[in-house]
Amino acid sequence: MNTRVSTGLILLATLSSCANGLSSNGVPVRIIAERGGFVPEGIEYDNNRNRFLTGSISEGTIYEVTTSGRLIPAITSPDLNASVGIEVDEVRDQLFVANSNTASGNGAAELGIYDLATGEQIAMVDLAASIPNKPSDSGHFANDVAVSLAGVAYVTDSRMKIVYKVDRYYRASVLLDFGIDAEYGLNGIEYHPSGILIVASPATAQLLRIPVDNPQRWAVIDLDFPATGGDGLVWASDGSLAVISNNSSRVSKYLSDDNWRTARLSGMASYSGQSTTGAVVGDEIYVVQPHFSDAEPPEIVRAKF
Repeated sequence: MNTRVSTGLILLATLSSCANGLSSNGVPVRIIAERGGFVPEGIEYDNNRNRFLTGSISEGTIYEVTTSGRLIPAITSPDLNASVGIEVDEVRDQLFVANSNTASGNGAAELGIYDLATGEQIAMVDLAASIPNKPSDSGHFANDVAVSLAGVAYVTDSRMKIVYKVDRYYRASVLLDFGIDAEYGLNGIEYHPSGILIVASPATAQLLRIPVDNPQRWAVIDLDFPATGGDGLVWASDGSLAVISNNSSRVSKYLSDDNWRTARLSGMASYSGQSTTGAVVGDEIYVVQPHFSDAEPPEIVRAKF
C-alpha cells in the first residue's frame, strides 16, 4: 500500500542535540508517540497544511501531528472502525480512507471520503457490496487507496484479492478480481499519471502493473531486485517509486524507463524496527512504525538514503 496521526494523545518529537536532529526540511528525523496502542498503519503528508496525518487500526480516528510533536484529532466518525491506508487528494482538498473492521470475523471493505478543511464526512462507500454474487461468508480487509488525477479512487481488498474502483459520484465497482486462491496478496497501491496502477504483492515480493482502462491486461513488473515485504507505496520527489517493506526494515526505490513494465533498484534506506507505509515531505520520505505486536509507542522516522 500509493503509495500518497486518541483524544489527549501527544507525540513527543525527540531531537538529538546535534545538527542531524532535523532533516533538511526542518521536520524532526524521528517522532515518538507518548503512548502505544492506536496502531497507525497508514501515513500521509498534507502539503496544503504542512502536516502529517495518520490512521488508526485500533481506534479508527485520523490524527494530525505537527512538527512540534502535538497530535490533534483531524477526523472523527462513528463509521471509521479501522482506518488503514489513507490518501490525500490535494487538488480537491479531500482525504480518502481505506476503512476495515478488525473486530468482525468477516472484516469490511469501505472507502471513507472526507473534507480536509472541515473534517466532515462526504461519503462512506460500501466496496464489498459491489462484488457480483458475493458469498455471504466472504472476508474483507480494505488495505490501501490511491486516487487518480481525475479524482477516481482505487482500493485494495487483501482478503478478497480485489481492486475496487470508486468514481467521482461515489459509485463502487470491481476493477479487477484476482480470485481468492490467487498467489498474489494485494497491499499498497499507487496511481501513475500514464493511467496505470501499481500494486504491491508482499506474498510474492513483486509489484503488479494494472492499466485502469484495460485491467485484464495486468502484468507482473520485471524487477532487478525483489520487493520483499512490499507494503506501502509512494512516489518520491525524484520520480522513483518507494516501496516500504513490512518485514525487512527498509525502503527500496525503483525507477522505470518503459512505463513500469520493468523497473530497476535505484536506492535503499535501512533503519531499525518494522514499518508499513510512507509519506513524502519535500525531498524526504518518512515511514510509520505502528508496533503491531507490543505496547511500545509508534514512531514516524525519516528514511535516510
